[in-house]
Amino acid sequence: MKSFEKIKVQARKTRHARVRAKVIGTEKKPRLCVYRSSKNIFAQLINDDAGKTIIGVNTNVLKPADDNTLKGKEAVAFEAGKMIAKAAMEKGIKEICFDRGGYLYHGRVKAVAEGARAGGLKF
Repeated sequence: MKSFEKIKVQARKTRHARVRAKVIGTEKKPRLCVYRSSKNIFAQLINDDAGKTIIGVNTNVLKPADDNTLKGKEAVAFEAGKMIAKAAMEKGIKEICFDRGGYLYHGRVKAVAEGARAGGLKF
């Protein structure tokens, strides 16, 4: 069973490298990078030119809003997207490029993107 898990992780890293070859964050348009663990979502805005993380958010302490139509982990991921969008707007960032991290664009990864869009970010 362990070897199957290693193959899965390696395949995701290969997909992520393929995405990263095309998606580059700058100071004016940083990269929103998403990492999905089994329990949490981690999202960062990264300036690849300087090699610095501008903003980082995780779902360790977030709770879903009452008016959210999503359920469970997706609802919390949506809140993480809204939170990173709010922090980006405070720093004057309005446009980003989305890096799905080698994951399929559905479920929690999609919820982060929709939350960032709902918060006012454009991509």
